[in-house]
Amino acid sequence: MSETTRDDHVAMSACPPSDDGPTPAELAARYGLSVSGARPGLVEYVRQLWGRRHFILAFSQAKLTAQYSEAKLGQLWQVATPLLNALVYYFIFGVILKASRGMPPGTYIPFLVTGVFVFTFTQSSIMAGVRAISGNLGLVRALHFPRASLPVSFALQQLQQLLFSMIVLFAVAVGFGSYPSLAWLLIVPVLLLQFLFNTGLALIVARMGARTPDLAQLMPFILRTWMYVSGVMFSIHNMLVGRPEWFIRALQVNPAAVYMDLMRYALIEHYGEANLPPHVWAVALFWAVVVFAGGFVYFWRAEERYGRG
Repeated sequence: MSETTRDDHVAMSACPPSDDGPTPAELAARYGLSVSGARPGLVEYVRQLWGRRHFILAFSQAKLTAQYSEAKLGQLWQVATPLLNALVYYFIFGVILKASRGMPPGTYIPFLVTGVFVFTFTQSSIMAGVRAISGNLGLVRALHFPRASLPVSFALQQLQQLLFSMIVLFAVAVGFGSYPSLAWLLIVPVLLLQFLFNTGLALIVARMGARTPDLAQLMPFILRTWMYVSGVMFSIHNMLVGRPEWFIRALQVNPAAVYMDLMRYALIEHYGEANLPPHVWAVALFWAVVVFAGGFVYFWRAEERYGRG
């Protein structure tokens, strides 16, 4: 019954039984047939998604390889792009605007580079997610699979890209006096929580982008504004001294700032606990669980509409 549409199914259900035998709807129910493209239950959907885990990993790796395939430097651009951005931000904020004031000597550059790399992880996951459905309509319309595979795969692609870039991040930290310690083990839970958060956001914008493709043009402006209020280039704790406490806390608990602060705390030796908001790990866990679970359910509820129209 794979070619039966939802309207056909409703029409068949409305047909009264005949003396000639069971109706088509009754036959479909008897033999376990269902409407093609119908949304499965949430538990079944999770099971189907887990069954496609090998496809998700292979798809993310293929996209990562193809991303810079036509560039002469290839995948080195994964590292070069955020480093060049960090260089520009250092000149503007570090040299001209003196955003490094209040920080121990030699701390600002690893502080800035860490912020750029971590925020880029979230930024790239969102930009890839917003086009996950609208940019792959051929695949969505040709094959039957859980559509959440696409935004999850794109978020995984960005995680792999960040892991590759972490080599440079470690080198910068060591070069400015922050040597490996037990605190570096905190990087693992930080990345896990941020990945869950990013995946939830990718699922949310994937559904929104599937209905409104123009969202991909608006998203860079939203992300740029988010970056400027998240403390990528400056310390919220140091720069806002004298401002109302509630205002400082509101900026510190925004999820982008939370994951950057935790990564800085793990990597940079002189990045003290005073720079972290209260209960920072609870806040990080809250954002990861709520956004991932909410984003997953939000995306799943429109499963049968992706690729139509």
